[in-house]
Amino acid sequence: MKIVLIGAGSRSFGRGQVVDALRCRELKGRDVTFTLVDVSRAALDLMMAFSERVKEYVETDVALEGTTDRREALKGADYVIISVARRRDELWEQDYRVPLNCGFKHPYGENGGPGAIFHALRSLSLIMPMCEDVKELCPDALVLNFTNPEAKVLQAICSHTKINAAGICHGVGAGRLAISHYLGRPEDEFDIVSAGINHMYDIMKISDRRTGEDLRPLVMERLQTMEPPPSKYHHDIRLQKKIGEIFDVFTYPSDSHSGEYLAWGSTFIGTHWHRGREWKPVPLGEPEGDDAPSLEDYAFGKVPLDDHVVRLSGEITVPAICDIELDRGRRRDAVNVRNSEFYIENLPADAAVEVPATIDGKGLHPEKVGPIREPFAAFLRTQVSINKLVAEAYVTRSRKLLLQALLLDPFVNSVTAAEEMLDVMLKLQKEYVPEFQ
Repeated sequence: MKIVLIGAGSRSFGRGQVVDALRCRELKGRDVTFTLVDVSRAALDLMMAFSERVKEYVETDVALEGTTDRREALKGADYVIISVARRRDELWEQDYRVPLNCGFKHPYGENGGPGAIFHALRSLSLIMPMCEDVKELCPDALVLNFTNPEAKVLQAICSHTKINAAGICHGVGAGRLAISHYLGRPEDEFDIVSAGINHMYDIMKISDRRTGEDLRPLVMERLQTMEPPPSKYHHDIRLQKKIGEIFDVFTYPSDSHSGEYLAWGSTFIGTHWHRGREWKPVPLGEPEGDDAPSLEDYAFGKVPLDDHVVRLSGEITVPAICDIELDRGRRRDAVNVRNSEFYIENLPADAAVEVPATIDGKGLHPEKVGPIREPFAAFLRTQVSINKLVAEAYVTRSRKLLLQALLLDPFVNSVTAAEEMLDVMLKLQKEYVPEFQ
């Protein structure tokens, strides 16, 4: 078995996937090769050094490879995991500040809102060529994408390639933790059904695993009356509570995500750039202290490995691979797939949606969840239309389609300002997006 990780140099995502693969007991003794790919030789060398130390620490026989040549890495791959970006924080700040300067009061600029369109174009410029390589070099491989904006990226992959791909995100896992908090019960005592699009979904069913009792009314009541669960990153849930109050929707993981899709999201979240000034990042959680070991310290043996750095990521990627290889038939709370069998009845069949799935030796089997609540579905249909327009605009290099996508966005209230923003962003980010006509 060959697993390829593209974007392995990330200190957070790359670390997590490396640890997940090397700690996985089911991959031992199965002649597995784990190949790390990154365009940065320095980042790749660091992660390879870290990986070798983790391999020794956990005593696995999984073979490690590292390369900056993704085409070489993809030859014969069975699974391809992708999480990529360029100049992430600097360009994200442009995605945020330029639309705001044009009068569009979006709250975040990552996955929804006018800025996310340009995030999507940059991501597609990286990922769509990778998909062409997959089709040529390992056409039977399963591609598992983490790259944001997930819904827009997967929409393009599903609509304009023939590869086997799904999107992975841990957001619903955070929702599970919140439900556990509101119920005062461990996660293994209840089941959930969640459906929507990535970062904008409804946990539509919550039931007692043993008795089948419907626990959702209690969770919705406590959402309004209890203190929110403790979180390192997100403490303000005023928008989440309002969505629950008005639409009877339980969405997670944070107001900043769901607020990107709603014209009134910034009413609760505000319009304050959260990552520092002039793209210089600031810590989102509690600082670890100046004396906290760095990844370099662990990788090059300055400090011994510990349970903190060799902790599982919580992502389902490696477990899902094992579900397939061992034909386990496990149910997973959320995968992003094409809505081809109307897994969500009241969203389009060609939409990229997030639903539960059972995973076995034959692959991913998304669950039919029925219709989601109206008018919540109406919000999502607008986003699906935007996502399809962005994908088509990328493929055809059509500036007109990009403008249409912008004008569909709930935050955009001026044709003139939208055209101005389009001109500015295409010029500002011309190094990272295609040329549009």
